[in-house]
Amino acid sequence: MTSFYGEHSKVWLSVDCIIFGFDEGKLKILIGRRQMDPGRGEWSLYGGFVRSDESVDDAANRVLFDLTGLRNLYMRQVGAFGNVDRDPGERVVSIAYYALINVKDYDDCLRQEYGLEWVNFDEVPTLYSDHNEMIQRARKMMRQKISNEPISFRLLPSLFTLTQLQKLYEAVSGEEVDKRNFRKRIKDMDFIEKTELIDKTGSKRGAFLYRFNKRAYKEDPTFKL
Repeated sequence: MTSFYGEHSKVWLSVDCIIFGFDEGKLKILIGRRQMDPGRGEWSLYGGFVRSDESVDDAANRVLFDLTGLRNLYMRQVGAFGNVDRDPGERVVSIAYYALINVKDYDDCLRQEYGLEWVNFDEVPTLYSDHNEMIQRARKMMRQKISNEPISFRLLPSLFTLTQLQKLYEAVSGEEVDKRNFRKRIKDMDFIEKTELIDKTGSKRGAFLYRFNKRAYKEDPTFKL
């Protein structure tokens, strides 16, 4: 360890992870009660401090894996949050990330182990420090991406109905869409494939199941919903 920069004050660096899920037609956020001081017991996002031997991306991936047991998640950096008074304990700068997971892929035992809860996005309580600001900025980024990048399929099971896809798009964008026009646009996309399988959980007649074809999307990345 060198003695450079000794004349400057030290700042702690952390990552906070905003984990989005989608279930029962609602956009969800994974939150829990803070397990350390300051702010012990307050609702909070999950995060951790960046270690001396890892990048901020590596730190976020480590936190996400510890929390979910899942690898290769869709993860994007939201930005840096560094107000001087954001943490009453020390001078802490946090880099926020958001990740998308399929709720059904998440081992519920891990959720219980960490004492976490899936909360509807519109019902998120007041969180520790600036965490509410983090999730609002993350959702804004998702809104910008969902019409031009097929991120919605990260939140859905491998087989899904068009109703599920529409409800997800509406939950992320915060706007209702016309069902007929939405389905017309979806059926014009070669990378959203209709299968012969039928989901009968919603009605006796059922609804056809669809799937996302990654190869077809890569061959024709002109997606715009």
